[in-house]
Amino acid sequence: MATAKKAAKKTAAKKPAAKKGAAKKPAAKKAAAKKPVAKKAAAKKPAAKKAAKRKPNAAFMKAMTPSSVLAAVVGSMPMPRTEVTKKIWDYIKKNKLQDAVNKRLINADEKLRAVFGGKNKVSMFEMTKLVSNHLK
Repeated sequence: MATAKKAAKKTAAKKPAAKKGAAKKPAAKKAAAKKPVAKKAAAKKPAAKKAAKRKPNAAFMKAMTPSSVLAAVVGSMPMPRTEVTKKIWDYIKKNKLQDAVNKRLINADEKLRAVFGGKNKVSMFEMTKLVSNHLK
């Protein structure tokens, strides 16, 4: 495939060089001939990104047991950290605990206040730190 591209480039380069005698019209054809080549190259770049897929970190996928306080929110079954975070966000959205003005803040109810160490408002970034203290 690479040799076909090189051959195409060589033939494209030879054609305009052979028609040096003509003034403006071959130059317009030359520009038109190059556009499809550029589009093909641009179209292949996103396909290359799809091929490079990341594998999940094994530490995130390890099943952890929630404490009794956290189990009141997410359940008592052992689950990975990612699932714990998803279930907490489901609980927050179900009970409309996200702050209306600043969406990064979470207003804690009785169950979450115990998980958050007695704090009434916690940022979403601080939440993961406080939740990890309740996982074993």
